[in-house]
Amino acid sequence: MSPKHQGTDETVARILDEALRVHAERGHEGFTMKAVIAATGMSSGSLYHHFGSFDGLAAALYARCMAELLDALLDALDGVTGPRAGVEAVTRAYLRFTRERGDAARFIHASAYAAFLPDHAAMLAESKAPRIARLTAWMAPHAAAGRVARLSPVMTEMLLIGPVAETARRWLSAPEAVDLDEAAAVLPPRIWRSLQP
Repeated sequence: MSPKHQGTDETVARILDEALRVHAERGHEGFTMKAVIAATGMSSGSLYHHFGSFDGLAAALYARCMAELLDALLDALDGVTGPRAGVEAVTRAYLRFTRERGDAARFIHASAYAAFLPDHAAMLAESKAPRIARLTAWMAPHAAAGRVARLSPVMTEMLLIGPVAETARRWLSAPEAVDLDEAAAVLPPRIWRSLQP
């Protein structure tokens, strides 16, 4: 990496770090261009130079947070060979990410219906695709061997990620309403049961 590109990458990373902090401190309503510019000390011209627009910054932050979440799920599969162990490891990893990386998880869930997503769908899909492909590739041999249900990738993802994502969303909205320790005990075996052939 050239020094010029390294400096640009470091600047972008710093801006995204500060943007996430603004969102964590002020919530989705307080996540504005003015607030991020004040926190980072950058000019609006610098923001447009690096991200094209404030929506572009939000999309870049969403892509980074989502990549970190998916990487955490993939890391949980390292060395895991059995389908049940893998499904349960992914479930627990999502809950662990939610607890330990609450700021990133909150931005993901708060942005689920954000206006910036459709305009940046191609970039976001490009970021997610290789990670989702790795998850799918891990599951595919088990499906082919009849160890897990043969479902479309979309339905497999809904059964695997849907329940734990909804649990995370509720905990992030109202931590007192959901016990993540209970979820970590209850959800993994039941999600596995839903994916059995």
